[in-house]
Amino acid sequence: MSEFTNVTVVKKANIYFDGRVVSHTVLFADGTKKTLGIMQAGEYEFSTGAAEIMEIQSGELEWQLKGGAGWQKICGGQAFNVPANAVFLMKVPVVTDYCCSFIS
Repeated sequence: MSEFTNVTVVKKANIYFDGRVVSHTVLFADGTKKTLGIMQAGEYEFSTGAAEIMEIQSGELEWQLKGGAGWQKICGGQAFNVPANAVFLMKVPVVTDYCCSFIS
């Protein structure tokens, strides 16, 4: 899906890591939520309450669950799943555009 219709976009940005990761929240009529964002090159650690699906629109990264066995490379057009209540790490070598879907 390349666009969303009939949504509410929260104007205030979610800004992390001194502005190197920025996203905006998109709310759907059925109560679901996504964020659309950009990550600058860098290494990041995130934690999540809800399970997530991270879709990479363009760019690339490597990710793993904190304490995991190894890094997995993800490129534009690919996605990965993060379980609920997890901490995950990302190594982002280039500017990367993403869509994060929160699963309840």
